[in-house]
Amino acid sequence: MKKLFLSLLSLALGSTITFAVNNNTVEIIFNGTTATVNIASNISSYVTLQSGTSSHVKLIQDATFAGVDANSNNTDGEIIYVLSGSTTDGSFYMEGSYKATVNLNGVTITNPSGPAIMVMDGKRVEVSVKSATTNTLTDGENEEYNGCFHCKGHTKFKGKGTLNVKGNSRHGIYSKEYIEIKNCTINVTGAKKDGIHCKEYFMMESGTVSISATGDDGIQVEQSSDAVTNETTDHEDENTGNFYLDGGSLTIQNVTGKAIKADGNIIYNGGSKNFDTTNTEVSADIQEIATKQTPTIIYDLQGRKLTNGQKTKGLVIMKQNGKVVKVL
Repeated sequence: MKKLFLSLLSLALGSTITFAVNNNTVEIIFNGTTATVNIASNISSYVTLQSGTSSHVKLIQDATFAGVDANSNNTDGEIIYVLSGSTTDGSFYMEGSYKATVNLNGVTITNPSGPAIMVMDGKRVEVSVKSATTNTLTDGENEEYNGCFHCKGHTKFKGKGTLNVKGNSRHGIYSKEYIEIKNCTINVTGAKKDGIHCKEYFMMESGTVSISATGDDGIQVEQSSDAVTNETTDHEDENTGNFYLDGGSLTIQNVTGKAIKADGNIIYNGGSKNFDTTNTEVSADIQEIATKQTPTIIYDLQGRKLTNGQKTKGLVIMKQNGKVVKVL
């Protein structure tokens, strides 16, 4: 009863009010053309609500915020934004400069004039699709953004719930940096351009992804404008433009362009490929840059350089990329 009373009071005052929500948490509950926003008291000085009770929620995370009150479930002490409820004319906008988590906890957002969710945070953004929930995002015509779900930073989708996305303006899901997917179910039911579009690399570890009815490619992976980096085991700071399918089930159908288009390589390590694997495209130029190595020079044990076509038995000396090794 107390929580209900304070929520009503918040609506009446046209502002947010802090009460019993978990530390580091911002709770957003959509209800038609309004939204109730509850900010935990321990982070209230770091988060500013600029939208009042409007269903077009706009939250600004203070640039000085660098984590607070870390615990076992939130090891970095980041702010967690929990979205629930339904709106046919609303959106969620968050701006920040520190890692953040967006929990989709049974939310339906339709924005007739822009993105359903826009996260303007260049750090790692974890999108947790909560177990046993169905979440639906639909956008409207507006060329000033790149996706129905638009994220500026590293985007990691996880969880055991379902996310449905329809992109009526540009891409269904867009990330300015990499995208990783684990466990969750993502259905892109249509997009004016690409179903999923990201930069640096795309990696699907597990889960189920279905993409259909796109005006361009199913998935497109670009390199960012930063200097090219090579493939790494943990993909830390990788910028190859590579596509990785390590596990899960990926279905792509009824696309106008390519099923997969990548500036780097398309790499299948596992998973179920439910699409035409010949309907793919890689950029030869960037692929060559990403894998560029200095020529290998081979010498015999007397130090004589072996030219192309020369053969010798036993040990030889190989020199490449500044490394010298003996090879049998």
